[in-house]
Order: sequence, then C-alpha cells, then structure tokens
Amino acid sequence: MTFSHSTGTRGARKPGRVVRWFNGLALRRIRRRGGPVLGMRLLALTTVGRRSGAARTTPLAYFHGGPDRWYVVASANGAATNPAWYLNLAARPDEVEIVVDGETVPVRARELHDDERAQVWGRITTTSPQFAKYERATDRHIPVIELTRRDGDAPSA
Repeated sequence: MTFSHSTGTRGARKPGRVVRWFNGLALRRIRRRGGPVLGMRLLALTTVGRRSGAARTTPLAYFHGGPDRWYVVASANGAATNPAWYLNLAARPDEVEIVVDGETVPVRARELHDDERAQVWGRITTTSPQFAKYERATDRHIPVIELTRRDGDAPSA
C-alpha cells in the first residue's frame, strides 16, 4: 500500500518556534553521542524535499521493530495536517536515511495500514501514552511509518 496523505478538520496547533529550537538541540545531541533526549529515544530522519530536492533532517521519537527496523509516527503533536517530513517520505520513500545510536543507516519508508498499523500503534501507545493524546486531539488518521534498512546496505560504524 502507499502513503495515505489524509488530513483532518481539527487538531492541536502545529509545533512552533520553541519546538524548532529544541529540535536543533536534539539533532546536535543525536549526531554527537546518541542516547535518549528527555527520556525519549530519538533518531535523526533525513528526507529529500518533495519540491525543493534539498535534504531535510528532523529528530523523531522511534520505536524498535526488530533488527534493522524502526517505527516513527507522523503525529505533529495532534495537528490537523501531516508534518512536512511525512509528505517528503511519501514522495521519495527510497531516498531516506537515519542516524540512530551513532550509526547512519540508509532506509526505505513504508506506511503501515489496517491490522499491521493497529498492532504497532497499540505497542507505541502502551510505551508512550502521549501518542494516544495526539490521536484524541485530531480527527486525522495518524500515520505510522516503518523504516527498514535498504537491501544490500551493510551497517556502518
């Protein structure tokens, strides 16, 4: 299946200036030494801008899905619209890389749907209840994205 791009009619405000400032600090920490930031495991997701073609990097909370598999959530704090990084992934799902635990990993992005999404979403909201709050704040279907190491790309140190 493909990316859904659904938007809602109500939701929380999109993250503003303070979040952008914090994201800059979080990115520096992820790249320098990794590890949790404010108790959350974060990765740096780099996408290619769907219109600009420029590299765009965003820190995101992630959830392990097994070896070479990570899940991220396009919650935008419960906003009515999807975050820009999600739209970039939808346009170029094979032109993505992450930095996680000090390793740069080329990945492929895939949106989860139906039962597969429900199963992963249940694990995410059990582990991090704030994501359930984001879901209640909007009528938008919040996408869950699976990132998997691209075939043939060996781990880098």
